[in-house]
Amino acid sequence: QVQLVESGGGLVQAGGSLRLSCAASGRTFSNNAMGWFRQAPGKEREFVAAITWNGGSTEYADSVKGRFTISRDNAKNTVYLQMNSLKPEDTAVYYCALDGRTMFAGWAPTRLHDYNTWGQGTQVTVSS
Repeated sequence: QVQLVESGGGLVQAGGSLRLSCAASGRTFSNNAMGWFRQAPGKEREFVAAITWNGGSTEYADSVKGRFTISRDNAKNTVYLQMNSLKPEDTAVYYCALDGRTMFAGWAPTRLHDYNTWGQGTQVTVSS
């Protein structure tokens, strides 16, 4: 069974950058799509970004397009989220997720229920 561990969160000023990492262990994840979601206090978990198994296709929420970049290194079993031009409204717990039910899909899933394995989350706080 695969386990996901996020890292790289922290406190940053508005306009700054952070790079989140999500390391998978237990089995390879190179055949599966991966995603990032976030949840702010009092709000539902929402989609941020997703990437296909080979990195050939990505999807982004409108709120982060042009500022965030998702990537993956299958040799390292790691997926990344580069976050630039951060805003206070980006403050949330960020979760990575694995679509463990589908292999070699040509699309990057954007819905919560597309994913069946989740990390524990990492806090990102953006001060104004």
